[in-house]
This record gives sequence, C-alpha cells and structure tokens, in this order.
Amino acid sequence: MLHPSYTDLINVANSEVEPGEQPVVQSRYSIVLATAKRARQIIAGEDPMVPAAPGKKPLSMAVQELYEGKVRILSDEQEEEEETGAEEVKTEE
Repeated sequence: MLHPSYTDLINVANSEVEPGEQPVVQSRYSIVLATAKRARQIIAGEDPMVPAAPGKKPLSMAVQELYEGKVRILSDEQEEEEETGAEEVKTEE
C-alpha cells in the first residue's frame, strides 16, 4: 500500500481551495504528474525540501514534499497568474 495514499495527497493538494470552488486536483493522474515533475526537478539538482535519507529516491521525496505541503499544485488559473507560468509544481519558500 502506498503511504500516504492518493486520497490523502488529493486532500492535501485541495486543502487551500475555498468551499464551492473547483478542486485543483481531481484525479490520481494529476498527483502522478505533479510528483513526477517534482522528482525530475530533484534529479536535475534542486535541493529537496525534506530530509534526504540514504537510499531515499527522488520520487519518494517528491511525494513527501507534497504531503507535507512544501510544494503545491497550481490550477490552470493560478498558473496563468504566475509570472513564470511554465511550472505546474511550485515550491513555497
């Protein structure tokens, strides 16, 4: 079993959505795309925002970052508002 579960990750990603608004993440596919993109960023040399234990893989770090709220998934509207507009996964600093 995957820990945290897809349901937990979707709930975390949608935690900032106001009631009545459309959720940012509506499927497992969105979670998979976002964590894969963040894992590629870590592989490319970006520093992970969670402790990197020996043998911990970039995808595991990306899932943990998302679960802890260190990265967030932007909706299409939020992405357009951002100046860069090119990244789906933004890091919170």
